Amino acid sequence: MPADIALSIQDLRKSYGRVRALRGLDLEVQREEIFGFLGPNGAGKTTTIRCLLDLIRPDGGTARVLGLDPQAQPVAVKARCGYLPGELALQDNTTVEGLLRYLDRLRGRRVDWAYVRELAGRLELDLKRPLKNLSKGNKQKVGVIQALMHRPELLLLDEPTAGLDPLMQQEVLALLREAKAAGATVFFSSHIIAEVEEVAERVGIIRQGRVVEVAEVSTLVHRALRRVTVRFKEPVGASALAGLPGVTVLSAEPAGVVLQVQGEMDALIKALAAWPVADLETVRPSLEEVFLAYYQTGHGPEEVR
Repeated sequence: MPADIALSIQDLRKSYGRVRALRGLDLEVQREEIFGFLGPNGAGKTTTIRCLLDLIRPDGGTARVLGLDPQAQPVAVKARCGYLPGELALQDNTTVEGLLRYLDRLRGRRVDWAYVRELAGRLELDLKRPLKNLSKGNKQKVGVIQALMHRPELLLLDEPTAGLDPLMQQEVLALLREAKAAGATVFFSSHIIAEVEEVAERVGIIRQGRVVEVAEVSTLVHRALRRVTVRFKEPVGASALAGLPGVTVLSAEPAGVVLQVQGEMDALIKALAAWPVADLETVRPSLEEVFLAYYQTGHGPEEVR
């Protein structure tokens, strides 16, 4: 495994009875990058992360985490990772600080407590509060702190901002940027597309247990898909545009039409030359629109079925 690769997954498969959660998943994540793992609930995001940490065993395929085999070296893998599960279960018979100190002891007392207090201050979390008195959002903050507090090489975070208010979501995203700047690799799953677009350098879209696209965020949203609005000088029946290759009519009225164009614009431009066009506007899609294209149509712009 190359030294610049933090995660390497090949043909990973996992079923729960008749449910095929992972169907030959392939993925590589580079060191010192923030990688967003994007998909709706049930797509296989959590299963992937659990396999990487040997919390569950895959049915087939291979995974390497920081060059280590998580099945053969699970303790070594966990020692170098920070993990935030999607469903955080906390023993509530202690305080926040009591839990964090217990986890620190399990890790060999590696934690800088000044850093823990800094994290708690930024997330507005009282370390002396009993866990049983915390709201869901504050429990999520505990999860974020325990994942970050030992400054791991690799962060594996399952929905890290779930249950947090918008201000705290932004603070968590800032902490991820800082971890990356300090040399960590951040791999986080999410179905909140805006936060992936905000912090991730690359994104993987998972659909039905397979990664169907991996690309830089800027590449995805500036590549092939456009929304085109055409306004005519006089009423026009523009239904013929729907037959053009790569063109989908989103809405139409006599004075104008809104189109989705996949690929090159040449055929559309030549067709529009036959009508009196008053204005033409093109807009690149957001990451959310790219994502929805995979799930609404069943495949993305370049997926091979």
